[in-house]
Amino acid sequence: MAVSTLVAKTPLILASASPRRLELLERIGIHPNEVDPPHINESPLRNEKPTDHALRLAREKAGIVHARHQGCFILAADTVIACGRRILPKAGDTAQALSCLELLSGRRHRVLGGVCIIDPEGTLHSLRVTTIVAFKRLTGGEIASYLESDEWRDKAGGYAIQGRAEAFVRFINGSYSNVVGLPLFETHTLLAGLGYPGEIRTLEERLSP
Repeated sequence: MAVSTLVAKTPLILASASPRRLELLERIGIHPNEVDPPHINESPLRNEKPTDHALRLAREKAGIVHARHQGCFILAADTVIACGRRILPKAGDTAQALSCLELLSGRRHRVLGGVCIIDPEGTLHSLRVTTIVAFKRLTGGEIASYLESDEWRDKAGGYAIQGRAEAFVRFINGSYSNVVGLPLFETHTLLAGLGYPGEIRTLEERLSP
């Protein structure tokens, strides 16, 4: 009797260390065969625009992982928070998170998602997605409470919209999942257009000689 688990003919490798991106993909039924996070310098280049920064990082991540998994689909992404031309950091300490929250308070900002897929033939495909988010004006107490939660740690812009920071969002225009870490509609559409998952086989069929 065939095992009911279905497996794509061509493996998909997720080039990301973000558990949020993996969770988002699995939410829409896409289960990467492997997670292989690359390690790159994510510092912006001099005078680099936020949109260019997000796309460059996604492409660099995909390229590194493609060298280790040729003949597979490689999916990489990056998320950048920008106020005007200013790129906000992934908050690594309380001071950075505080600076980000004070800047975002009462203002609109852009969440820029760069997505890159390298197909099994080695061709690179990429796209950019922009979401506009507006925060309410935050009180000192709200900021202090959020900092105590530690939810902001290693998050672009110092907040996680899928957590307590959702209470700060007064307005959002565009992809919500892009703010979480991966624009699902656009990513799914791009993968499908490239032929993923292609032929589907049961796990038993895949393992048979």
